Amino acid sequence: MEIERVLVVTAHPDDVDFGAGGTVRKWTEAGIQVSYCICTDGDAGGADPTVLRSEIPKIRQAEQRAAGAALGVTDIHFLGYKDGDLQVSQDLSRDISRVIRQVKPQRVLIQSPERNWNRIYSAHPDHLAAGEAAIFAVYPDARNPFAHPSLLHDEGLEAWSVGEVWVMGAPEVNHYEDVTEFIEHKLDALVAHHSQTSHMEDLRGRVTTWMSASALEAGFGPEVYAESFRVVNTA
Repeated sequence: MEIERVLVVTAHPDDVDFGAGGTVRKWTEAGIQVSYCICTDGDAGGADPTVLRSEIPKIRQAEQRAAGAALGVTDIHFLGYKDGDLQVSQDLSRDISRVIRQVKPQRVLIQSPERNWNRIYSAHPDHLAAGEAAIFAVYPDARNPFAHPSLLHDEGLEAWSVGEVWVMGAPEVNHYEDVTEFIEHKLDALVAHHSQTSHMEDLRGRVTTWMSASALEAGFGPEVYAESFRVVNTA
């Protein structure tokens, strides 16, 4: 399958950068158009208690745009759901389906709707909900012209079938991407999320340790950085 467009669906600003920043940069470097759909406004994030909670969504949107630019992504859709209270719902599936029909991706990258007990940080309740709603949107909603009829009748958005789904943070992995060449881009994207990462000790060390472990699991050998996924054919 020829991939021209990819849509990434995540719960929060910064999720894609932690989970798949190197892979996203690898795609954009190859000429693939990557778009983001961020479900929540990120208002439960941040580490500085002196910053007004009301300011956090604006800050985090700006950070995500800067992080996207570091990876070659400029098309970012913010759905504006409340951080920490994301629920699988018809509204959320409809809103993700809308973006799928707008972007028309051949591939969609999502978070795992299944809890991974070996990587508990990937199993934030918002991540699980975003993953579940996203796969509902991929199948059956976005491809069914009779699902969420207002998308077609009121907005003129034709049904669209996604051929492939990549899942990050999945309990079972069947694909690894060697992103050694793009590690600095990933780190630049993470640093752009200043409200989330500036307080972290040795961000580089944390991230490269995770990615080295993935590379060894894949059999890539030492001095390689990798990101892991479960790839599912949805054609």
